Amino acid sequence: MTIRKTAISKLQQLPEPLLQQVSDFIDFLTHKHQQSAVTSERQNNFSETWTQWFESVDCLQVKPAKSVRATSFE
Repeated sequence: MTIRKTAISKLQQLPEPLLQQVSDFIDFLTHKHQQSAVTSERQNNFSETWTQWFESVDCLQVKPAKSVRATSFE
């Protein structure tokens, strides 16, 4: 028997007042999972953005600065 069938079998045996609590808990789990997925997606986007930035910076060519002669103010 699969976990889904086992859970459904247990639900069918519950009295009506407890079904509302189970339904509320399912809603809570669904919301929690959705929030976790959004947070994970944001972290991935953040990491990708930084990776792209570092890759673009790594491609920059840096030229040596022109030397400036020190002048004497004597």
